[in-house]
Amino acid sequence: MDGDMKTPMLALVFVCGLLAGFGVYAFVSSSPSDPLHTALYTANAPEPIGPYSQAVQCGDYLSISGQIGLDPATGNLSGTVAGETRQTMENLRAVLAEGGLDFPDVVQTRIYLTDLADFDAVNAVYGEYLQEPYPARATVQVAGLPKGARVEIEMVAKVR
Repeated sequence: MDGDMKTPMLALVFVCGLLAGFGVYAFVSSSPSDPLHTALYTANAPEPIGPYSQAVQCGDYLSISGQIGLDPATGNLSGTVAGETRQTMENLRAVLAEGGLDFPDVVQTRIYLTDLADFDAVNAVYGEYLQEPYPARATVQVAGLPKGARVEIEMVAKVR
């Protein structure tokens, strides 16, 4: 793909991801008294830094909010993108475990990077946690992430 097509293509992928996210949000949004709409929380992952749940189970799916590489004990980010990715995956593992799940239950992920030059380093660590059949995935470059993070990953898992 030539350079003139990369920017519109990345913008299209980002917009499609946003629209899909809004669609999932509209699907899982319901009254707090709905027993099929349950927020999950674990102290083994960082506390949310805004008005959102670590994860929400709705029916047969668990939607996990984007996690960054904050160490839940210290609140600090690693000094490397590989270290951030590893901690991000450990945070996701902790949220999955709270729902009685693990990485083989994941059906979809979105990875947000502040620099696509980090793709290979992030992909190498990500690949240590997941195996075939791999979840569906999108990777998008963004202008910035919370707390100065370089990587954020969100997931959707099928409840057993």
